Amino acid sequence: MSFNRKQAYLYMMKKGLLDMMPLNLAVIPWGILCGSLAIQRDFSILEALLMPLIVYAGAVQLVVIELIFVNAPLVTILFTAFIISSRHFLYGLALRDRLKNLPLKWRGSLGFLLTDELFALSLDKKSYKGKLRLVYALFAGGSFYLSWLIWNIIGIVAGSYLPDLTNLGLNFAIAVTFIALVIPSIVTLPLLITVCVAGMLSVIFKLLNWELGLVLASVIAMYCGYLASRTQARKQAMKDNQVNPIKNDKTEST
Repeated sequence: MSFNRKQAYLYMMKKGLLDMMPLNLAVIPWGILCGSLAIQRDFSILEALLMPLIVYAGAVQLVVIELIFVNAPLVTILFTAFIISSRHFLYGLALRDRLKNLPLKWRGSLGFLLTDELFALSLDKKSYKGKLRLVYALFAGGSFYLSWLIWNIIGIVAGSYLPDLTNLGLNFAIAVTFIALVIPSIVTLPLLITVCVAGMLSVIFKLLNWELGLVLASVIAMYCGYLASRTQARKQAMKDNQVNPIKNDKTEST
C-alpha cells in the first residue's frame, strides 16, 4: 500500500496518537490527583493550571505542591525538583545523537515533550530519523501533554468537592505507569539486572529512610547494568574469536 506525502504525514500523526493512547488513559488518576491536590493545598486556580502547563512532570508536581504547602525553603524545593527530574537529563543524553543536527524548533519542542512515556516510545533505533518519525514523536508527545493538562483541569475543577485523594491510594497510579513502561523494555540480560537491582535497592533504602535512596538505587543499578553489558560483550568477543580466529587475525593485521 503506497501513500502520497500528505497521506504519509496523516498516517504518522494518527499512529503517534494511537500508540500513546493507552498511556494517556493510564495517567487519568495521576493527573486528577495532581490537579485536585493543588486546590486542596490552597493553590489558586491559575497557580494550579501553571503546574501542568509549565512544570509538566507528575512526580515533581506532587512533591513541589506539598513542599510549597508546608512553606519549605526555595532551595529545598528547587533541589528536590532537580533530583526527581534528573532522569530526564539521561533521556536527553540517550537521544542526543539523533536530535543534535535538527533545527532548534524541533529540539526544543521534542525536548519539552520528552517524558518517561515518550522516551518509552523512542527505544527503536529508527526513532527520530526522518521527518515522518519526527512528526510521529511530536504528535505522540503532544497528545500526552494535552491529555495530562485535561486530567489536571478535571482535578482542579473537582478539587473543591473531592476528598484528599492521597488517602485513597491513587498515587499508586504513578508506580503502575512506570511498571507498564519498564516491563516491555526488558529485552536483554543487562536490562533485567538493572531493573532487579533498582527494585531491590529502592525498597531497602526506603526501609532505611534514606532521603536520596531512590537516586542512589538508580545510579547503582545503572552501573550494574553497565558492568553486565561489558561482561556480555567481552564474552561474545571471545566466542567470536574462538569461532573464526584466522579471520580476526587478518582483520587486526590490516
